[in-house]
Amino acid sequence: MDLTPHRQQMDKALQFFMTELKALQVGRASAGLVENITVEASYGPMKVPQVAHVTIMDAQTIKIEPRDKNELKHVEKAIYDANAWLTPQNEWSYVIVKIPALTQERRVEITKQVKSMGEEIKGRVRLARQEAMKDNKTIFDAKEIGEDESKRNEKEIDALVKSMNEKIDELVKNKSDEIMTM
Repeated sequence: MDLTPHRQQMDKALQFFMTELKALQVGRASAGLVENITVEASYGPMKVPQVAHVTIMDAQTIKIEPRDKNELKHVEKAIYDANAWLTPQNEWSYVIVKIPALTQERRVEITKQVKSMGEEIKGRVRLARQEAMKDNKTIFDAKEIGEDESKRNEKEIDALVKSMNEKIDELVKNKSDEIMTM
């Protein structure tokens, strides 16, 4: 049985999780904080990096310079409306975003959010596992494979799921440790 589609589905969930982790505001400037924010530009909705040049000025400051100065207010509004704990400051030709220092309470809150996100991704991996097991049962019932190959497929599926869950757990632990020690 070819597990490629199921593996791709699990990899896609893992990549999504890693992107979401980058977007978390953890008290340090990062382009990931603004790269997924959608700007309602005058020529249609676009992500911040498509509309503006994003620069990390220092550990606490992001500079966003729109390629078209007429989009400055749209960029500022999009960042403010994104509800990412970020407050943009319009500096006439660019936007500055100061990253506030994290309080201990906020660190704990973000850590809980990271764990919750990890569990959600594990749920997506479980769904992919169920689909793979169902596909295996279908081809076994159709007598396309024997019982030995069916059992081997099940073991391979479970090994893949275990590997994905270990990666997710590692990402959650690393991000939680990073948040709590900053």
